[in-house]
Amino acid sequence: MRTHQGPREPGSFPVPPAGRGSTNQTLALAAMLFAVSMTFIDQTIVSIAAPSIIDELGLSSSGMQWVVNAYLLALAAFFALGGRLSDIMGHRRMMLIGTLVFVVSSVLCGCVPTGDLAQTWLIVFRATQGLGAALMFPAALAVVVSVFPVEKRGRALALFFGLSGALTAVGPLLGGWLTNWTWRAIFWVNVPVAVVALVLAAMAHIPEVRRREKLDVPGALLVAVGMGLSVLGFQQASAWGWSSVATWACVVGGLAVLAVFCRYELGVAEPLIRLRVFRDRAFAADSLVLFFSMMAFVPVFFFASVYAQVSLSASPNQAALYLLYFFVGFGIASQWGGRILDRRGARPAMKLGTALGAVGFALWAHKLTDLSMHDQWPYAALAGAGIGFLLAPASTDAVNRSIGASYGEVTGITQTVRNYAASIGIAVFGTVLTHVTTDRVVETLTSKGVPSGPAHDAARSVAEAVTGNADAQQPSGDGRVATLMRDSMDAVRMDFAEANQWVFYGMAIALGVAFLCSLWHPGTRVTGDPHTAGGPDPETTADSDPGRRDELHGG
Repeated sequence: MRTHQGPREPGSFPVPPAGRGSTNQTLALAAMLFAVSMTFIDQTIVSIAAPSIIDELGLSSSGMQWVVNAYLLALAAFFALGGRLSDIMGHRRMMLIGTLVFVVSSVLCGCVPTGDLAQTWLIVFRATQGLGAALMFPAALAVVVSVFPVEKRGRALALFFGLSGALTAVGPLLGGWLTNWTWRAIFWVNVPVAVVALVLAAMAHIPEVRRREKLDVPGALLVAVGMGLSVLGFQQASAWGWSSVATWACVVGGLAVLAVFCRYELGVAEPLIRLRVFRDRAFAADSLVLFFSMMAFVPVFFFASVYAQVSLSASPNQAALYLLYFFVGFGIASQWGGRILDRRGARPAMKLGTALGAVGFALWAHKLTDLSMHDQWPYAALAGAGIGFLLAPASTDAVNRSIGASYGEVTGITQTVRNYAASIGIAVFGTVLTHVTTDRVVETLTSKGVPSGPAHDAARSVAEAVTGNADAQQPSGDGRVATLMRDSMDAVRMDFAEANQWVFYGMAIALGVAFLCSLWHPGTRVTGDPHTAGGPDPETTADSDPGRRDELHGG
């Protein structure tokens, strides 16, 4: 395997080791973990509290869907901007700003008034929560990367991604427990977590690293509009339908704006995203592996949880425990993946992870129709292990190859890729689940003597109710249909399990494509922290470590 040393090509220069001697690496890592934990938990915690929020505030089901999606939309739209601001203004500073925006928005979400203003209030401050997360996460990841030398970075980021990813499973458990008190607590719980993160960050003495560059405002607007529109189209596809003009207007319009963004960036002296980083074959391979892997990793939270509650008749808390099988494998393998990265590079870890993930998801899909939670745990754990092996190595290797040590920028790119892939996975697999569930339930009801028309209406209602589509209608008609529906619930649970098989096999295919992408990785490694040649020099400010600037620049 060829070793990657010294300046040789764009995209291979980690940040200079500014301030590592005075920075408490353990406290810095802990602070960043507490900060990003809020963003992961909030991706799932609101869904559990949705019925209570709807009941108290009188929201429509479509309004509640916008409350959930507003966070994800803002997250996707502003990640690239957050990464670039982190480079220009400083990683530590942007982490603090993002955390404050996030926690203030959380408090305001929990203080939503009842009445006509409630829905707008929640949607607006959920969006600002997403903005805070988009500002915070790239900066937090860049802090971890900058304070750990490259030879220790794999293990540090394996812990970072392993623990923060596992916290997504905490959302449903925590949400169920807090909702028993008040659903508003699911937002207020972020306050003590943020306080701990800020205190630890202050104690860690994290150096401030920033770059003397201008912000590409037109580029920021173009990427925000392009990402926001296309993600909106994918997210709303299940509600609007894939044949809807609105769906394709958003998707195609968003992609067109992103194409304009790419063309614009190539002609700008100081672009928001240096697209030449994709000329690095290893970085491009890392990005593709992350893209196809995240089509399975993020959607599995939703689909496995709904499957457990519908087909296995599990409670929300039991469904969260069901997901723990996946995270046991994920947590253990993520640590091994970090060690493989440190010793052998990213390619072996990505090949192993994508292969295990593809096999794990395929075997898990095969066992879904057994309708036994305990029989599925080895396959769920294997699928989780596959993602655990590849996630930190692919992400770390991509960041290590950043142009001119632009860690914030590249973490913004990789996180945008991940969120974009997740939105596509949820939309596509959600459509597959809805259609297959409808077809299966129609077959079940017609076989029991229900006429075709009422059977289709009832099946569509069942599919919309269990897959979370907006404005689901209850089946109408005579009492005979309702009676047959109650009598057929065991069969419907099996129908839904069979529909989920298609989804999980789709996830296995996505991991299979990721495996092919991992083979394209050249196998080069980043083994040191050389200064960049020809790129902007990072500036270490004196406020965090007096005299460090002179030391860095030889003064």
